[in-house]
Amino acid sequence: MGKPDTRRLDKTIQQNERKLKAVRNREMWPLDGRERRAILRAAAGGSYKTLRGRSTDRADRRLESAWLSAETRLIAEITALQTERQRVVREVATAKAAKKSSGWW
Repeated sequence: MGKPDTRRLDKTIQQNERKLKAVRNREMWPLDGRERRAILRAAAGGSYKTLRGRSTDRADRRLESAWLSAETRLIAEITALQTERQRVVREVATAKAAKKSSGWW
């Protein structure tokens, strides 16, 4: 038994970490369609209120909430991928230990 093949998972984890960093910098490219629409809707509502000379508190809260939900989603994805990677490594280690213990040397 060789080393576990975790390259695909490692690459996906790195991509999601890049996306998380971009979301924390308030970049739009890593967002899915639902999140993008929510952010644009909140920004449009806030700009309309600003144009009318009213308070933008509600739009600001919606905007922050949309960014926070995107960040939460990416953190959950990264955690799930890391858990899967750990499971793969553990399975390979268990199989290797079983193979070693089954020999008569």
